[in-house]
Amino acid sequence: MNLNQRIEQWLIETRNNFHTGTSGASSSRPFVTLCFAQSLDGSLTTRPGETLRLSGAESTQLTHQMRSLHDGILVGIGTVLADDPQLTVREWQGQNPQPIVLDSQLRMPANAKLCQSRDKRCWVLSAQQTNANLECDLLQIACNDAGHVDLPAALQLLKQKGIHNLMVEGGASVITAFLQAQLVDALVLTIAPKLIGGYRAVGALGFSATQQLPRLKTMHSDRIGDDMIVWGSLQFAGAGA
Repeated sequence: MNLNQRIEQWLIETRNNFHTGTSGASSSRPFVTLCFAQSLDGSLTTRPGETLRLSGAESTQLTHQMRSLHDGILVGIGTVLADDPQLTVREWQGQNPQPIVLDSQLRMPANAKLCQSRDKRCWVLSAQQTNANLECDLLQIACNDAGHVDLPAALQLLKQKGIHNLMVEGGASVITAFLQAQLVDALVLTIAPKLIGGYRAVGALGFSATQQLPRLKTMHSDRIGDDMIVWGSLQFAGAGA
């Protein structure tokens, strides 16, 4: 069994356990996989708003495989503005996931690639009213005290709309927000052999003690091309043994 097959088998088994378990979360929200690439020093790019390709060809293919295994794929508006992604499965065989954008202030550009998709009409989670210029479906969600889309409410809505398995790709503020809210179940992390000293993938999480920090309950790692892949189930304090 090669690396791609091992990770796919692990992911399917892990999320099946989530969906058939007794946890209240398993019935109210999707299974969430956090999947992104960073440098050895934990950077996503040199500075916010700048695109930097980190993944090699093999790990990019793995990312597209991961996309094919999820019902939906979510990014923040910052990623859309910086990278103009398609969020499709192009380097692997499989169906495209439903593209979803967190955009509390509705800054989604009408000419974004996600607004031009002929496969699946993009969903935009926002606290704002509809924008007639956007070829997207607006899902209105209240903001939290920080002025950002309320993630627990957003995930409940996505589950109601048929998203049972959600892949979160970034950027940094979205990655950090999902970790702060303890809404990540699995992690598939690509580590590129580069030192950037730039914009970090994970910001301050606000946990007050070491024992409260999220950790991989089961950690696996292997090399793919020039990159290292680390994957496992994420555990938060008080969430089981």
